[in-house]
Amino acid sequence: MTSTRRFEGQRVVVTGAAAGVGRAVAELFTAEGASVVGLDLNATDGVLACDVSDAESVSSAVTEAAERLGGIDVVVNVAGIDQFRKFDELDLATWHRHLGVNLTGPMLVSQAALPHLRESHGNVVTIASVAGLRAQPYQAAYCSSKAGVIALMKSLALELAADGIRVNTVCPGGVETELPVKAAAEHVDSDLDWGLLMETAGARYGSMPPSDVADVVAYLASDAAASVTGAVLTVDRGFSA
Repeated sequence: MTSTRRFEGQRVVVTGAAAGVGRAVAELFTAEGASVVGLDLNATDGVLACDVSDAESVSSAVTEAAERLGGIDVVVNVAGIDQFRKFDELDLATWHRHLGVNLTGPMLVSQAALPHLRESHGNVVTIASVAGLRAQPYQAAYCSSKAGVIALMKSLALELAADGIRVNTVCPGGVETELPVKAAAEHVDSDLDWGLLMETAGARYGSMPPSDVADVVAYLASDAAASVTGAVLTVDRGFSA
């Protein structure tokens, strides 16, 4: 039987911790004995302000997190954005913002935490998306950023293996958070038919609570996955099968 205190004494940093999957991850690690510091653009109690796309912001936040925790054993990259655009309406600012948050963000946070992870022989778990594995319409920027972060984490898994650092990726399907709802609501162009696409996918596969994704993150960060690195695990109720 798996212990309910798998992370006793572990020091964990979670980005995007103010809401959704990030908050579920932070709550699960805390419940299982870890000391957790969250990073988020929207600071709340126990969550440090951090723009993961900005190198100075990341450096400052990760340094403060490591000081509070006394080191870092686990980094969980969750922070992300998603905005729907027709390709012919995809502006450069939107493109750069997706790459900045969804791809550059995990790179900067993982890099800033690397000295601490080398010392602890820790591990990194990054949230990508099935959109990085299976294309979706009106999401060229999002799909590109998520495919990129999958490749990034595989590369890090190979490079950092000699340091005893494991690096893995989780690709969720539809999750019951505000992110997809806001993304659909901000683009009211009926030609997108995204509401219909979401309804169809939900009817066929069902959306998941954030805790389902958090459970997989916890497995990958735990000793039960001691031989797992470079993995890409889908959590999508068969959507991408």
